[in-house]
Amino acid sequence: MKRLKVVFMGTPDFAVASLHAITEAGHTVTGVVTAPDRPAGRGRKLRASAVKQYAMEHAIPVLQPTNLKRPEFIAALKALDGDVQVVVAFRMLPKVVWDLPPLGTFNLHASLLPEYRGAAPINWAIMNGEKRTGATTFFIDDKIDTGEIILQEPIAIAPTDTAGTLHDKLMQLGAGLVVRTLALLAEGKATTQKQASDAGLKTAHKLFKDSCKIDWDAPLDMIQNHVRGLSPYPVAWCYLVNGSQKSTLKVYRSTTEIVPHDYDTGFLIANKTALKVAVKEGYLHLNEVQLEGRKRMATKDLLNGLSLEKNAHVS
Repeated sequence: MKRLKVVFMGTPDFAVASLHAITEAGHTVTGVVTAPDRPAGRGRKLRASAVKQYAMEHAIPVLQPTNLKRPEFIAALKALDGDVQVVVAFRMLPKVVWDLPPLGTFNLHASLLPEYRGAAPINWAIMNGEKRTGATTFFIDDKIDTGEIILQEPIAIAPTDTAGTLHDKLMQLGAGLVVRTLALLAEGKATTQKQASDAGLKTAHKLFKDSCKIDWDAPLDMIQNHVRGLSPYPVAWCYLVNGSQKSTLKVYRSTTEIVPHDYDTGFLIANKTALKVAVKEGYLHLNEVQLEGRKRMATKDLLNGLSLEKNAHVS
């Protein structure tokens, strides 16, 4: 198989798996483009992205532009002399960038396009109760996630999957798909398929704090999917009202119990080791949580040092 010169663009851990797979497949990564170092941790020290850390460990040149249209960056990108550019979890590119290499620029997206275009496809697939998702490689064009599809591969979403576990599955699936796409391009055998029209498609828009708040009036399975789809990040949350105190409560893990009851929605039932919330169709058992001002922990550990008033509830 012909080996390609690849310019890789990406930032988080999700992208590192694809970068590693490209190098393992024997292609030459002439450079990576990644986000500038950002302050992180309590000391707010500058931290390199996961992709930059991998590149530095493997002596791969790194570009960290703040403006993708600056002449200096375009000149540096041209100097990398890539046959193709591979984009995984990066940012929207201007045409002057994606139109540069002779074999084009393709992106890996963590959904079966055209469904779930946008910033948070893994979260929304679980939150919407999907039974399957997948990964797609496609050529970038001037819109977001709309370019012609090269390859797709589906994967089942298990009832126990969270955004975290599905992220890891799709990270590996996607890395394999990237390598297969490069092989097709190297052999001149890549064919593409136009995406279907936008009508009726589910989207994966960026998640904000308000969209992560739990709606306790929703059906029980929707609440459970909400928790799964936001764990471990950015995390489903609600307010815990305990007497005169109102605190933020993040929910990382939960299970459901379908059973009739006469409690008001949001009412909390607790014993020494368990805590559950009354909802319309039964209870949501809170298994792992983080109360404002405390660490993430198993609910039984939280209950060791928490006294709940008789009228304690969530909202």
